Amino acid sequence: MTRLTISVKSKTGKPVDHAAVVVKFIKGHSLMKLGRKIRTEWELQTNQEGIAKIPPIPQGTILVQIIAKNYQTFGQSFDVDEENKTLEITLNAPQPQYTAH
Repeated sequence: MTRLTISVKSKTGKPVDHAAVVVKFIKGHSLMKLGRKIRTEWELQTNQEGIAKIPPIPQGTILVQIIAKNYQTFGQSFDVDEENKTLEITLNAPQPQYTAH
């Protein structure tokens, strides 16, 4: 099991608070523990310091998605194989909108 901490910042290094963080366990070690299924998906929000703490999760591959107002949506897979892991994620500003008309 791994204790995961996700730190979300802007390009300027400012913490992004109230960002929606979705963590999904994709594959890895056994999902069965003592005969019952353990949770494989979490939805949280970052605090004022831009940090979200995930309860202990199985080790393996996880998908992290972050959605925050005024930033591009972030999505990436990570391999988690330590007891404690911190993911530092930097969000980009939105792209300018284009029109075809």
